[in-house]
Amino acid sequence: MIQQLRIYEIFEHNKAAFHARFRDHAARIMRTRYDFKIVAMWETTFGERIEFVYLLEWPDEAAKTAAWAAFMADQEWADIKRVTSAEHGLMVGKIEDRLLAPTDYSPARSFMPMAAAN
Repeated sequence: MIQQLRIYEIFEHNKAAFHARFRDHAARIMRTRYDFKIVAMWETTFGERIEFVYLLEWPDEAAKTAAWAAFMADQEWADIKRVTSAEHGLMVGKIEDRLLAPTDYSPARSFMPMAAAN
């Protein structure tokens, strides 16, 4: 089991539109078509930057890579991005993407299946 941390810079002037697009469209497509397991989502401020942060869980890196490729090629998602960007402008700035691997002393290891923890 691996976890993926995604951090998106978002903008105050269209923050509500970003959240609506992610909540109503991106998350729905990710979950129902491509088996994304979204563990949690947050909004935070880092310095002057507003960030949308979410945590995904994957069985392995190959599953993550395949799901992301399929999602990014999804025609409905491409159409939604085009329409919402035309209406609201640029909705995401910098994107950070991190794979998280638990250390051997991480409390998170106790929540993983035994085969994955060893």
